[in-house]
Amino acid sequence: MSTYNKLVRDRIPEIIKKSGKELKTETLNQDRYILELKKKLYEEVEEYQTAATNEDAKEELADVLELMHALACVHGSSIEEVDKIREEKATKRGGFDDKIFLIEVED
Repeated sequence: MSTYNKLVRDRIPEIIKKSGKELKTETLNQDRYILELKKKLYEEVEEYQTAATNEDAKEELADVLELMHALACVHGSSIEEVDKIREEKATKRGGFDDKIFLIEVED
């Protein structure tokens, strides 16, 4: 039996069972759930960074976005509220469209 010890999407156990395999799962408490969401976010960002094609990159970004939805929820918010904050920051400080790379600032 393979050991994974990681957070998975809600329908993964159902998919595994349909393939005829046995599995073991547990339901996490809130603190552990937040910890595992953060770990999963890190994992998905790493997978995005190593994506070889645009299609692979989009798949990984979709996974990151799914995690953003879940993390917003556990912090008492929604992705819409987080996006509003993003828009406010972009208005005040800009986005990243101009590809500016800061080298140094005089003291």
